[in-house]
Amino acid sequence: MPADALIDELLALALDAARAGGDLALNHRPVDMATDTKSSPTDVVTEMDKATEELLVARILSRRPDDGILGEEGGERLGSSGVRWVLDPIDGTTNYLYGLPIWAVSVAAEVDGQVVAGVVEAPALGRRYIASFGGGAWEETAAGRRRLSASPCVSLAESLVSTGFAYTSERRAQQAEDLRGLAPLVRDIRRLGAASLDLAWVGAGYVDAFFESGLHAWDVAAGGLVAQEAGAVVTVLRAAESLGDVTVAAAPGVHDALCAIVEASVQAS
Repeated sequence: MPADALIDELLALALDAARAGGDLALNHRPVDMATDTKSSPTDVVTEMDKATEELLVARILSRRPDDGILGEEGGERLGSSGVRWVLDPIDGTTNYLYGLPIWAVSVAAEVDGQVVAGVVEAPALGRRYIASFGGGAWEETAAGRRRLSASPCVSLAESLVSTGFAYTSERRAQQAEDLRGLAPLVRDIRRLGAASLDLAWVGAGYVDAFFESGLHAWDVAAGGLVAQEAGAVVTVLRAAESLGDVTVAAAPGVHDALCAIVEASVQAS
């Protein structure tokens, strides 16, 4: 485990970068925003995704030039310090494109492959989620700062579960089938559209659990640390490459039951 001083330094920089990125994305969005697509026609990237990542990278490297970077839009830059930053400049791009407020700037720092600091900045919601390895997880709003704790729920039947959908039609079809089996067994389902916030909200207790297949490191790094430091359990269930591994984050009391259902569905696919 890295020294506390290093974790504190990385968390402070993550917070600084995420705030700056959130301000750029929220307050400097052009009226006629340019867009493009990536893996499918529904996988949208905007000029603000790219501009925000460029800002994050510049902010981080100005302070720590020897660190590595893995960004959703800019790919990977190798470093020599043992520290790697994992960045999602605008998680929830479709929400952002449509003017919905559920999107976030996600900034996480790894040391030798272990995520030790993470910030999920949701400026349109006025919420910020902060976590450090061994230091707990926190939510900051205009009303103040509170330490997070995952839901005490112990019954899957009484659980509010969030999920997400992939950008390809084949994966979406399978995810829809997964939901058909799960929906009768839980209180209700939510689809927020930003995995970093799904994970942070498991930690905050706003949902009892979350699962989604095919996520990337930048989707999970910061929000996953928030969930874990708030006492939730985060697991990756292996699946066929065509479906993508399934990330599950849940309150301890419902984690195993949800994993069993999701794993059975994955094996049947």
